[in-house]
Amino acid sequence: MPLRIWHWTNALMIMILLASGIRLRILGIAALRSHDPFLLLHQYAGWALAASSLFWFSYGVASGHLRHHFLMKKGDIAGIARQLKYYLVTIFRGEKDPFKPSEKEKYNPLQKIAYGAVMLIFVPVQTISGLAFSHIGIMQKYVLLWDASGLLVAVHVIGAYLFILYLIVHVYMSTLGPTAFSHIRAMITGYEEAEESVENDWMADRGYQGTTETFKRKPRL
Repeated sequence: MPLRIWHWTNALMIMILLASGIRLRILGIAALRSHDPFLLLHQYAGWALAASSLFWFSYGVASGHLRHHFLMKKGDIAGIARQLKYYLVTIFRGEKDPFKPSEKEKYNPLQKIAYGAVMLIFVPVQTISGLAFSHIGIMQKYVLLWDASGLLVAVHVIGAYLFILYLIVHVYMSTLGPTAFSHIRAMITGYEEAEESVENDWMADRGYQGTTETFKRKPRL
């Protein structure tokens, strides 16, 4: 439940940041006023995203979620090429995903890399570069001292473009369940139905409960 609430809150903050950021980009920094409503909305949403990301990291460490589901294991290295081939080639042939999510292993190797990069690299970089433009005296002082405003703008805008690319791929990947909305529904309800063709012993080994028609598993978050 905490992760599902965080997921949708985070999604809302990112959409607000992208919408307000595009608006600011169109206007141009030179034309902005210090109390421009879009600028204030962007700043407040940025603080909210930073706070939610800090919660995600703290909760992940305290609950073991980060270590358990994001740590690359020995088998993950060998699975990267297989998973990449599936997404680029074999999925269009109707073949099954070589990775089967379970309570013990929720993310495939490419998901671990993508989610880890976004939360541990892109979000911190966007947060730091964004904070450099806020009204924090010491940060503003060093930005002016290093004459780094142009570099910070470039880093922040490139990061925004990468976020847009990630969102497009992320939304597409969320439609690859048994039905187009299976994974999305699971992000809300906390459960999703497994494919009926999966054998009972495989289901039992991975924490599923019920009959072949009603097997449920916890979400992939």
